Amino acid sequence: MQDNKMLNYIKDVVENMPTDWLNLTTHRLDIYEEKLAKTQFLEQFEALYEKNDANSIALSELPTAFDYIRLGHPLSCLLEWAIANLNNLDAENVISFSSKTIPVLAVLRKNLLAKKNTRIIYTGKLPDFFDTEIVKDIYGYQFELIKVENINEVLEFNGSTIFISQQNKICDFNLTSNIDFFINIDDNLGSILVVNGNDNKSYISEIQHVRRRETIAMTPANTLHALKSLLNLKIPSNNANNIDITKSSVLSSIKEITGANTKAVVASSGLSMQYAIVMGLIHDAVENHKGKAIKIIVPPNCYGGTNDQARRVATCINNVEVMDLPVDGGNDMVKSIDIVLEEIANQNAVPYIIAEIPTNPRVEVPDLLELKNVLNKKRTTSTGETAIDPVFILDQTFCPNTHFLGENEILASTKTISYVSGSKFPSGGQCTAGYCVANKKSEALMEKIDFHLRLCDNEATNLQMEILAKQLPSMNQRIHDAYKYTREFVNFIKENLPDAKINFVSEELAKSGFTPSVFSLDLPTKGNTDEERETYKRALNLKLINLMITEIPNESKFCVSYGQLKGCYWTIPATSTQGTTKEGDKDYIVRVALSSNLDFERHKKVFLDFVNQI
Repeated sequence: MQDNKMLNYIKDVVENMPTDWLNLTTHRLDIYEEKLAKTQFLEQFEALYEKNDANSIALSELPTAFDYIRLGHPLSCLLEWAIANLNNLDAENVISFSSKTIPVLAVLRKNLLAKKNTRIIYTGKLPDFFDTEIVKDIYGYQFELIKVENINEVLEFNGSTIFISQQNKICDFNLTSNIDFFINIDDNLGSILVVNGNDNKSYISEIQHVRRRETIAMTPANTLHALKSLLNLKIPSNNANNIDITKSSVLSSIKEITGANTKAVVASSGLSMQYAIVMGLIHDAVENHKGKAIKIIVPPNCYGGTNDQARRVATCINNVEVMDLPVDGGNDMVKSIDIVLEEIANQNAVPYIIAEIPTNPRVEVPDLLELKNVLNKKRTTSTGETAIDPVFILDQTFCPNTHFLGENEILASTKTISYVSGSKFPSGGQCTAGYCVANKKSEALMEKIDFHLRLCDNEATNLQMEILAKQLPSMNQRIHDAYKYTREFVNFIKENLPDAKINFVSEELAKSGFTPSVFSLDLPTKGNTDEERETYKRALNLKLINLMITEIPNESKFCVSYGQLKGCYWTIPATSTQGTTKEGDKDYIVRVALSSNLDFERHKKVFLDFVNQI
């Protein structure tokens, strides 16, 4: 009876849910507390459930579940809560994934570090893309693989038992005490993991973190499909019958946008793409540079996900190490690369550099000719041998229209791979899918990158491909129009608040092709000590943001976003995109991102009101 009540309520919620639950990729930070991710949303959702209130207005007022939709969202929380209720579990014990592989890898990662045995039990057959030898040899995970005819055959085991089930009803679980982790997979939707037993509670946060860094949650569209399946509601048929045509359109657009005459690959998110790049390059190094140390070179203050993921990979693989690359705040990227590459050459190690151009959040561009020369510089090891050439992994999310990789472009002569987060300009904020492309010099590496993208089941979904096919053709025009607003806003701030420090590309750089629509704003401060000045500035940051989102609520958002189709987005990197960055490397400044569609005069007026208040 209680199950019927709960399912009937969810049915009402599905019918009345806000459209943002299905369509947004990033959410409001003003109603979000990271340490209460998922729980705060569910606590207030349960209060509505107790009152049987499924009113659309009440649902729209619930706090943000996760700041990024790839980490989780209202619909994924709802699905996980429903399954947990049906199985008398806490909602945190149920975690949905877009990937069918990553939940397995998440448990294996935890057990690798804990030196705990793992067995994987399955019926039927394993997914074709799950390459057992590569998971062991490249990822470093150890496990025993056992096929059974029936779940009742599973006996006790000194370690963790994972049970993988491929079935028509992804939400149905038959929990037994001899299995620690149940994973239901569906070819079209993804997977749902249930953590079974109190002894395994310690896995939950680490599995969530794997979902946060190496993949994405089950997408909103697929989660809605799973919910409707659970509720026995009619599921609309997928009209996108010819996905091959859609993929061809996306790949053609990427080739035209990047100027690279190589085949791109498309992932479920920017970080999914980065994970495939890093694991693909490690795989290549293991095969072609046997026994050599692998160095992943990363700016310490770059986007937290990039930094954190690289360090997490290094933690799991013995011969992989992360090295810092200072690029902002008075540090020169080219000089830093030169110094670190000399050190790596001396060690006869394999160098992989991950860097953003322009940098985030200070929007700085290095001298590209000097960068080219440093990357192409011939170096020798301590014994006089020729050093291994670096691979430059370029995150160009801020300027996806800038040509780096074509045969006559600045980085054509060095091994370069470029990737872009799709939730920004490529999709206009409508999906998270990102893409990666190589220049001719590193084209051969794409085979390994594509392999690991498929092994991790992190390819873009069909719907994500449809969205990219629709949005990519207009991307360059949207970038052009948004840049014009941003340049005008930057000039307006300089004129009316000259004591503020603004980080934005110069007019000269813009003419050479760098036209981002994001800038960072270091507001003027006051006080007798450094601590007083920092405290004042941080309060002023929030005062500005709160004024903008209060006065222009339909357009200005306190949100981690960029490249959206409309509005203006404000954030403080130190408390959002740099969440896992070391405290000393964080940037307590304001980052502003403008779209090509907003009431610009209104934004200028409200900013002028702010200036008059200080």
